Amino acid sequence: MRNLINSLKSRVSLTLDEVSLIEKHFELIDIPTNTIILKSGMVEHYIHFVSSGIVKGYQNIDGKIVVQYLADDNSFFTSLDSFMTETPSLDYFETVVDCRLLRVSKPDFEILRSYNDFWSNLVEIITNEHLNQKIERVQDFQTLTAKGRYLKFIKNNPKLALNVSIENMASFLGMEPQSLSRIRKQVTF
Repeated sequence: MRNLINSLKSRVSLTLDEVSLIEKHFELIDIPTNTIILKSGMVEHYIHFVSSGIVKGYQNIDGKIVVQYLADDNSFFTSLDSFMTETPSLDYFETVVDCRLLRVSKPDFEILRSYNDFWSNLVEIITNEHLNQKIERVQDFQTLTAKGRYLKFIKNNPKLALNVSIENMASFLGMEPQSLSRIRKQVTF
């Protein structure tokens, strides 16, 4: 719980009442490696926070897994459109390693939102963070070589680089695993 509160405090100031609400409405769960948290076609009922571990978000496009998101410690994830509109998700979320997650359900989130504007503002902040990450990722695809994307990834995400499979990392970086293997052989540290 402390990780979540510290992460939130890094974004906004929290009152003691707000901290109490967080402790009351967020549920702690431990999920083992390679467990699917959400499948495409299901409705997302939670906003998740990764207290520890790694979760991948992906879509299955014509039988090919396309990793679009990697969440590690102190990251939020959800299929936001599905969560907000209560419609089926296009996304899958799956643990890459053992995870300790904190999650808030849609009904509890609505209770929190009715308490004050903090929660709506927080969703806006997190949504903007994710949107900025996606924009940066698109720019990287347009301006960096495959090797450049890999080097940036390992520099900015060392934990992910050490713990995510070559297949998942390659998919996230927009290349085939064989290409990533060749690039990794060229790079020495």
